[in-house]
Amino acid sequence: MDKMKNKHLMKDFGLLLIFLVLVIALSVISGGKFANAKNFINVLKQTSVNGILAMGMLFVILSDGIDLSVGSIVGLSGVVACMCAHPAATGATTGAGQYPFLVPILAALLVGALVGVFNGVGIAYGGIPPFIVTLGSMTIVRGLALIVSGGSPVFDVTAKFEKIASGKLAGIPYLAFYLVIIVAICAFILNKTIFGRRIYAIGGNQTAAEVSGINVRRLRVAVYTISGVLAGLAGLLVASRTITGSPTAGQSYEMDAIAAVVIGGVSMSGGSGKWHGVVIGALMLAVISNGLDILRVNSNFQLIIKGFIIIFAVLMDIRGKGKKA
Repeated sequence: MDKMKNKHLMKDFGLLLIFLVLVIALSVISGGKFANAKNFINVLKQTSVNGILAMGMLFVILSDGIDLSVGSIVGLSGVVACMCAHPAATGATTGAGQYPFLVPILAALLVGALVGVFNGVGIAYGGIPPFIVTLGSMTIVRGLALIVSGGSPVFDVTAKFEKIASGKLAGIPYLAFYLVIIVAICAFILNKTIFGRRIYAIGGNQTAAEVSGINVRRLRVAVYTISGVLAGLAGLLVASRTITGSPTAGQSYEMDAIAAVVIGGVSMSGGSGKWHGVVIGALMLAVISNGLDILRVNSNFQLIIKGFIIIFAVLMDIRGKGKKA
């Protein structure tokens, strides 16, 4: 037991060490352009949305699933939120919206929840593989975003809506606070609740979980709903930050979320992984992306680098499991 615990500690320490080495290396190579307070705030902003998506993806992957629809949910929820955040006729002088301030927020979360339930029901009760269900919903939801928006970005939102993601507290962006709150809630659920332990159980051995009396189907619907709600929140934040509800927003976000999870040491076969590893994974991706931008590396090469990182992380997971066997 102690050996296993020490092994996990070494793995976590190794991931943190790699992250720190990466930060130091980029600070030296960039000649001071990377290591400054303003840029670190930019890194926090870049981390926030993907970090929130990755926490939702964590629940899904721990249960031995995958969710490819989160990027499309970001687009649709952002469009719906902006459509509900238009100023009233007198908004130019009063700042009021057509609907109460909470409506666009709840609308975005509801969109995410509905897609999540759709995914969960299809997987748990329809017996369709997670990859197929979420691949299909990814396309469906993106199509809905284009139809609802008329194929064009939705503009003209209230100042209050804009401040949801663009505001700062003591110089720190609201986005960072949202990420901390979401991470804290998810960490508590996974580490301190029966629900969290059951997620690990169905990911580790679904048959054993069913025999022990766990309602696996209901739990699967729950984890995909959580992923959908957090994707809806991410869509709301993206729309608020850009002051635009773009139907094409969130493209490839699902890959960044998956990358953060696997880099963080979470097993793609489920049942193993920690929330803090996912946070480091999300930070690492943001640092890499930010550093490569500063170094003026072509964005197309950045995609190649991310792809290799995902493959390498999964390869390490597979080799680790092989050694255990």
